Amino acid sequence: MALEGKLETLLDLKSSPEKFLTLWKKQAYEVPNLTPTNIQGVHVLEGDWVTSGSIKVWNYTIDGKAEVFQEKIELDEEKNIVTLIGLEGDVFKIYKVYTVIWELTTKDQGSLAKLTLEYEKLNENVPVPDNYMDFWISVTKDIDEGISK
Repeated sequence: MALEGKLETLLDLKSSPEKFLTLWKKQAYEVPNLTPTNIQGVHVLEGDWVTSGSIKVWNYTIDGKAEVFQEKIELDEEKNIVTLIGLEGDVFKIYKVYTVIWELTTKDQGSLAKLTLEYEKLNENVPVPDNYMDFWISVTKDIDEGISK
């Protein structure tokens, strides 16, 4: 059984790639307001809200349990890609690698988001992170709903 893997899905979004990227680039502090059932807070640990490579700490709830996630964000505005590289947090009790990637493509109305969760399990007994993928799908849909109004 492989320890490394990736989960992928495609999501139709009402918002444009530019709006989605702008939120992550300049207004990540708004994410808890857009998806309060999933994410309860965020603060900058290193850097600032607008610099690629800044480190943020997120407080979120998954499967009814409060957890913390520390990440470094990378933005590729040319290719419309947002990457959250996991550094520390509760998820690392069972995963060695945890990276969330959105690749956005413009459509006539809105955009298409390819959402990828790359992971590496600490051992073979660790489950595939389907619950975390469901979490990020929910977060993405909530964000899209909020920024497309």
